[in-house]
Amino acid sequence: MHTFSEDVMVGLLGLITIANPLTSATVLLALTGRFPEKERNRQIFRATIYVMVVLLLCFYAGRAIMSVFGISIPGLRLAGGMIVAYIGFGMLFPPARAGEDEVQAEMAGDSPSTPVRDIAFVPLTMPCTTGPGTIAFIISAASSIPERNLTYNVHLAVITITVLFGLVFWLCLRGASPILRLFGENGVDAMARVMGFLLVCIGVQFAINGIYDLLNAWGIIAR
Repeated sequence: MHTFSEDVMVGLLGLITIANPLTSATVLLALTGRFPEKERNRQIFRATIYVMVVLLLCFYAGRAIMSVFGISIPGLRLAGGMIVAYIGFGMLFPPARAGEDEVQAEMAGDSPSTPVRDIAFVPLTMPCTTGPGTIAFIISAASSIPERNLTYNVHLAVITITVLFGLVFWLCLRGASPILRLFGENGVDAMARVMGFLLVCIGVQFAINGIYDLLNAWGIIAR
């Protein structure tokens, strides 16, 4: 029988491996290179809250939501792949962006022309952190626990894992700011394009996995 600490450790390690908050930190660097530090920190805090809420929703209501809307894991992978690829193309071929002074002026309400983009939910929370792989992992874990076995210790372990992952996620994203100052604007722009290419590749791979799972479910191909 697993102890509480073992359940938390296994769940947290599995979640960190699947969600990979370091990827989200790289995306944060690419998308907020010219944001004021105060606004960047605000986006990080909001993204952390969103991530924890989505994790809990996936565990307690993921199966029901996917069942109600008729969403399959292959469909989830395909949709997530398209979103990730779209974000990647935007980073690989970015439009002209305002400088930090213009962004600060917009934050102060002095310039109505260039709004600050809110990235806390899309893409930092979904699909970069709680993407198809993470959602599938959580729903699979929840499905393996019979409803009658959802004891107080299980609920406590789920909440503990969620809070600890939120802390790891927050630390990874806050640690991105010193890296941003080290590389400078040109370095961040170059990193954004490299990360954009990698995100396109990740998105295409998500889509390939979704198509493969779909064809396998239809019996067209076998594993």
